[in-house]
Amino acid sequence: MPKTAKTVKLTTALTKSGNDFGWYFLKFTAKAVAGLKFEEKKSRRVVCTLNGRHSFQCALLPWTEGGFCIVVNKKIRDKLGIVDGSKVKVELVKDESKYGLPMPKELREVLKQDREGDKLFHALTAGKQRTMLYYISKTKDIDRRIHMSLILVEHLKNNEGKISFPKLSEELKRPQFEI
Repeated sequence: MPKTAKTVKLTTALTKSGNDFGWYFLKFTAKAVAGLKFEEKKSRRVVCTLNGRHSFQCALLPWTEGGFCIVVNKKIRDKLGIVDGSKVKVELVKDESKYGLPMPKELREVLKQDREGDKLFHALTAGKQRTMLYYISKTKDIDRRIHMSLILVEHLKNNEGKISFPKLSEELKRPQFEI
């Protein structure tokens, strides 16, 4: 029988960073999130729900004051109407998913059809896998997601299973359909 994920519920203020980068954080003490029972030096991936209205997968990032934080991007802030100093109701559940982000069905199909590509993708670090899942998923056009998935696998094969982000970025600019 699978374990039931523990939910941690708390309220905290949205805080804008003091630098010029414009980052916005939700900060938590280590004690506040201790109920999630993360293993030492392991990933602290969570599913975060804000104000009961918006859920997303993310990581609890170490905070300099000994606790943790979650970055909240502009799209989410605008959707929820929250600004610096807003009180935010937060629900955190340990993310038990395989990748920490949904696998785009187009990439799943490409990997299913290419054993070597599948092996190389799964040899990447979890963070690099998530980066590629995020990048492919954010594209709305299905043909573009297929194109990107094919280029990623080709890139891994041509670079001994490594990702060169500048090179991959250039390769992704290739036209989808060459006539």
